[in-house]
Amino acid sequence: MRFIKITSLTLLLAVAISCNKKLDVKPQNELTPAQITTADDVKALVFGAYSNLQNGNTFGEKFNTLTELLFSDGELNFVGTFESYGDVIDKSQTANSGAVYSMWGGSYQAINGVNLAISKIDLIDEEERDQVLGEAEFIRALLYYELVNLFGKAYTDDPSSPGVPIILEPVAGYDPTRDKLPRATVQQVYDQVLSDANDALAKLGEESDDFRANKWAVLALLSRVYLSMEEYQQAGEAANEVIESGFFELTGSFDKEFNNASNSPEDIFAIQQTSQSNSGVTDDGITAFYSGDPVGRGEIQVSEDYIAGILADNPDDQRGLFFYEGSSLSGFTGQLTSKWRDLYKVIPIFRLAEMYLTRAEANKRAGNSALDDVNLVRERSGANPFTTEVSLDDIINERHLELAFEGEWFLTAKRLNLALDGAAVGVNDFLLFPIPQREIDLGNALPQNPEY
Repeated sequence: MRFIKITSLTLLLAVAISCNKKLDVKPQNELTPAQITTADDVKALVFGAYSNLQNGNTFGEKFNTLTELLFSDGELNFVGTFESYGDVIDKSQTANSGAVYSMWGGSYQAINGVNLAISKIDLIDEEERDQVLGEAEFIRALLYYELVNLFGKAYTDDPSSPGVPIILEPVAGYDPTRDKLPRATVQQVYDQVLSDANDALAKLGEESDDFRANKWAVLALLSRVYLSMEEYQQAGEAANEVIESGFFELTGSFDKEFNNASNSPEDIFAIQQTSQSNSGVTDDGITAFYSGDPVGRGEIQVSEDYIAGILADNPDDQRGLFFYEGSSLSGFTGQLTSKWRDLYKVIPIFRLAEMYLTRAEANKRAGNSALDDVNLVRERSGANPFTTEVSLDDIINERHLELAFEGEWFLTAKRLNLALDGAAVGVNDFLLFPIPQREIDLGNALPQNPEY
């Protein structure tokens, strides 16, 4: 087992995030509340949290690669040498997985940074305070939403089951009497996510720089959260508000949405990448695994049967053509997705096509037509439009097809408890990441997920 040695959660929490040159923030290590004395210090903490979203431990790679591998239903093959990644696609990951621990630790690092910023928010001038606080709350909500879905059961399965620790105060150093952290319930984590997101929604404006959150990013997040809770009307309303805002439009063709140097017209919230945060042929960064040698490692390859299935009824669908033949670092040739082909390009997290499909699902569940929204997404990609009213299965399949390899499918599979890989039971019975064993060994009150 390849094991990456990382310090414990509580020690990770003591380290503020070093930002890349894109954000122009100086590295800061071992920060304590007493060291944050100016408005610029607080802003640097929030920008540092954005930098951590770019990092390979979170949205810069592992939130995507590990979830796509774990929830793969024959779409992907892993041809690499990193044992922890192979274990994930084989559904045999262990509590000692270094890759899984990196997601846990990287997320709580970012959370600690925004907690520290929030604790010092009064240092920000009043005219800027809401903006900075809203961004910090959005980041915290986004990360807790990911964490509770990575390590806890779906809300729709059992909201009273163990989720993840909720930490709302900055942590500096390790105090065993304070830091033996319990797992909050899934319900409690969702309550915190909604609290932060709705507070951020009230504070953030409609426009921002590409890498920063605004009102629309929060609404996009809320649409996902409400879907996960089966609050379909609220999910549809949040998605509809983004759609009707007039700030976004679908790109003219499917391929124009990816490998961009800056946000596309479709991007609601996206992760900006640089040479510091997307390192290609090393073992970090989204293109490291998805892009072929020599740009990346080319180790997450797409099944030819999956591609053939897309094109069987829709030979002109760009989503079935957006692949290329490439080689892994060790010489395995196969089909690779073109979504993550180029280094240092934007990684969309929320985009307009998803909002159309969320609104479609909400309308369908309410007994209304979903045809126009689904066809709008299909026609952009050259797929044949539906000529009669779509079914719920049609909408879910369209979501899978449109958002493939973007790290979203595991959220859909979890909330619907789908059966993958021919399993006789749904994913909530066997697809959870383990609580890192290192945290449990510290004596923290973290009951392990039953599969481990």
